[in-house]
Amino acid sequence: MIDPRTLREDPEAVRASQRARGEDEGVVDKLLSLDTRRRSSIAAADKLRNEQKVLGKQIPKAPPEEKQQLLATAKELAAQVKAAEAEQNTASDEFDQLFRTVANLVHPDAPIGGEDDFAVVKHVGEPTKFDFTPRDHLELLEGLGGVDMERGAKVSGSRFYFLTGVGAQLQLGLLNMAVAQAVENGFTPMITPSLVRPEVMAGTGFLGSHSSEIYHLEEDDLYLVGTSEVPLAGFHSDEILDLNDGSKRYAGWSSCYRREAGSYGKDTRGIIRVHQFDKVEMFVYAKPEDAEAEHAKLLGWEEEMLAKIEVPYRVIDTATGDLGTSAHRKFDCEAWIPTQDTYRELTSTSNCTTFQARRLSIRYRGENGKPLIAATLNGTLATTRWIVAIVENHQQEDGSVRVPEALRPFVGGKEVLTPR
Repeated sequence: MIDPRTLREDPEAVRASQRARGEDEGVVDKLLSLDTRRRSSIAAADKLRNEQKVLGKQIPKAPPEEKQQLLATAKELAAQVKAAEAEQNTASDEFDQLFRTVANLVHPDAPIGGEDDFAVVKHVGEPTKFDFTPRDHLELLEGLGGVDMERGAKVSGSRFYFLTGVGAQLQLGLLNMAVAQAVENGFTPMITPSLVRPEVMAGTGFLGSHSSEIYHLEEDDLYLVGTSEVPLAGFHSDEILDLNDGSKRYAGWSSCYRREAGSYGKDTRGIIRVHQFDKVEMFVYAKPEDAEAEHAKLLGWEEEMLAKIEVPYRVIDTATGDLGTSAHRKFDCEAWIPTQDTYRELTSTSNCTTFQARRLSIRYRGENGKPLIAATLNGTLATTRWIVAIVENHQQEDGSVRVPEALRPFVGGKEVLTPR
């Protein structure tokens, strides 16, 4: 959640952020009213408790003729304290519930608007051209014996698949290459749980407007993660970190699950938009003053990976209405997909400032030893979808696929994948 002091001291900044996101700015006035009520009820309850404490000390010393009246007053005061505490709890609960609906404040330089209002930061490479009619990724992978969509649907339903043969090797190779790069840059590799408790899912901001995309196991009250960002954020919940030697960086490998609610009819062919995929995700705990520099580093590491698979891509600054609840600012890297004649997202990196850490009580000690709220950041390093960009951009006329040089050691040294 955002800092409550920002709400009180600069409510217009919160209103401006809500407007930029296309969300209700009226929530700010409701929160200010609830906050006044909450703080007033806390003061009233404290005053009554103090009176009760003073009276409690007087009763044992009072003469017998006054004691009965003091006991009656104490009984009345106890009832008032109980009522005041009930009002305090009600006001605090109403404030907290509404306050948790407020998304993170947007970065002042983030472009204003919806999904299509992003700003292009740069292009790297030229869109791939062929002197033959290119095949799409599904036709290529099926020709290579790399995917089985039909049996995936038979076993699990639509938008599930089996990666087979070279398809499985490509995914394992990509993710291993990502982990190797992460380790080289000081990340601790992690294999994370796929199921998390509600408080962890809520703490990362995924149970708000995006809750319809998440699989929930009601009997166990656990959620399947859509990214290892979630368990990695929960990893240090309710802890005080030592960040004096720099940020803590983790690279989580996990299977990810998304219901893709509301996306029916979109990208149903192949493995672009599916219910299950694998991913290596970078996650960083940092001091708030270091967060922007860490964000730039995460983007740089994503671009380093994209250079290794040798595909044209662009970097976009995501518009405010498409940031998601927790992100202060987000950059996406989108690779060129020849048969779609467009760019498609391969990576995303977000600076969540102190939003998630405040919810999950993740702190670090400042110079004076006082616990302060940490910042969290995340960024994609490789996913199953990358296979789409690799096979489409490196295909050859006979249906074979050239393997990018950096990837070859991770797929058994293969230079070319040939059709069966």
